Amino acid sequence: MEKFKAFLKKKDIEISVQRYLIDALGAMAQGLFASLLIGTIFSTLGTQLGIEILVTIGNYAKAAAGPAMAVAIGSALHCPPFVLFTLIAVGGAANELGGAGGPLAVLIITVFAAEIGKMVSKETKVDVIVTPAVTLAVGVLLSLWWGPGLGAAAAGFGKLIMWATELHPFVMGIIVSVIVGVALTLPISSAAICAALGLTGLAGGAAVAGCCAQMVGFAVMSFKENKWGGLLAQGIGTSMLQMGNIVKNPKVWIAPILTSAITGPIATCIFKLEMNGAAVSSGMGTCGLVGQIGVYSGWVQNVADGVKTSITAMDWIGLICVSFILPAVICALLGSLFRKIGWIKENDLTLDL
Repeated sequence: MEKFKAFLKKKDIEISVQRYLIDALGAMAQGLFASLLIGTIFSTLGTQLGIEILVTIGNYAKAAAGPAMAVAIGSALHCPPFVLFTLIAVGGAANELGGAGGPLAVLIITVFAAEIGKMVSKETKVDVIVTPAVTLAVGVLLSLWWGPGLGAAAAGFGKLIMWATELHPFVMGIIVSVIVGVALTLPISSAAICAALGLTGLAGGAAVAGCCAQMVGFAVMSFKENKWGGLLAQGIGTSMLQMGNIVKNPKVWIAPILTSAITGPIATCIFKLEMNGAAVSSGMGTCGLVGQIGVYSGWVQNVADGVKTSITAMDWIGLICVSFILPAVICALLGSLFRKIGWIKENDLTLDL
């Protein structure tokens, strides 16, 4: 056993939550951003502006989503070159065979293929053949074996959440908004979770609301300490910057969480806000305005498909209120209250920017 542990250490194989559910999951989201997400933005711009070349660029980027996710995951797992580059084919196979739940299939299968590839890397004199062959065989065979099941499970669970949100928009609006919002601030990837579950529709709208509540909420609530730099860093960057302060004083997290519990059902019940763009956008909030761009791209697609006749003023009012105005006002008021009762003390929200 000790020899095996030493071997794993030599190969930089660390079986841990940090490596697989934080590092790998976060990297998968980056791979999605660099392919599906940016491709969707190009396609939407091209469609709206009537520039066909932008649509073409976007389509190529979206087609590379599986390989991009796999290479990103491999990079996070510190794969050597032959393993890393072979994961391109593994990601393509896992994403295709995983169907609607492809991102989850890519994550799990890529982890197995990458770690087994690392085990055999540089262990033979014909590494140039053995390492890519083993990585490819393991990855594609697992994709054939596990891909459809993993994809169906993820897609099924996502559909269950979306169905429940349609059935009980108030309760599920709160639940989805709070959970995805909390995931956004934690050192895990809410975007990758939404992508893996294919979370769109009304549930996707609740997820957007929860993420915006955390990002805009923290940004406005901590303006006293962090000024404009903190407002931008958290408001269009990430609320994850506050994790150190949350660990020191968990009470600073109460206001953004309560805000997400309020804005979630407002999004689902009043504005009927839906995310019908790329599912990864549901977990992005105001980060680079990706959540808002995702909602807009969904509107555009719905109009093109005849689902919507046009993008209305109410659509825009709902998106702006849920994304910016309500989180800013509600979290600022709650933050002020908690400062008065001593739950948030001076410098509790200060960032080292």
